[in-house]
Amino acid sequence: MIENILYREMVAEDIPAVVGIEEEAFPTPWTTEIFEHEMNGNEYAYYVVAEVDNEVIGHMGMWIVLDECHITNVAVREHMRGNGIGEGLMRECMDFCKELAVRTMTLEVRLTNSTAQNLYRKLGFQDGGIRKNYYSDDHEDALVMWVELI
Repeated sequence: MIENILYREMVAEDIPAVVGIEEEAFPTPWTTEIFEHEMNGNEYAYYVVAEVDNEVIGHMGMWIVLDECHITNVAVREHMRGNGIGEGLMRECMDFCKELAVRTMTLEVRLTNSTAQNLYRKLGFQDGGIRKNYYSDDHEDALVMWVELI
């Protein structure tokens, strides 16, 4: 396990690193323009990065509206996966939401991504339903998962 991980709010200067992580992690990654809009034009968006030795190695995004949170993305650099960074990002964001009195968190995850599903279940998420043809790249279905925080 890596011990010197810093979790902090994402800033504009992190966007190039975050886009690089997206490109490693997802078949249809979010672009620089999407993250710029999220940071500058979406009042509901909140992003956290994981950093080791001044290198951004993971990120998590969410939209918080009233007492609900929707997780938009979670990704970790390929060579850093398996070190608890994704779990750390999730716990950091769950704690942040609890401070804001957010009641529930939801997310979609590919039906074939059992690794992520296992992490979410470990953190208390439950299966909520299926979104048919959710992913635009291959039309894979998504599993909707949710957790009550308070």
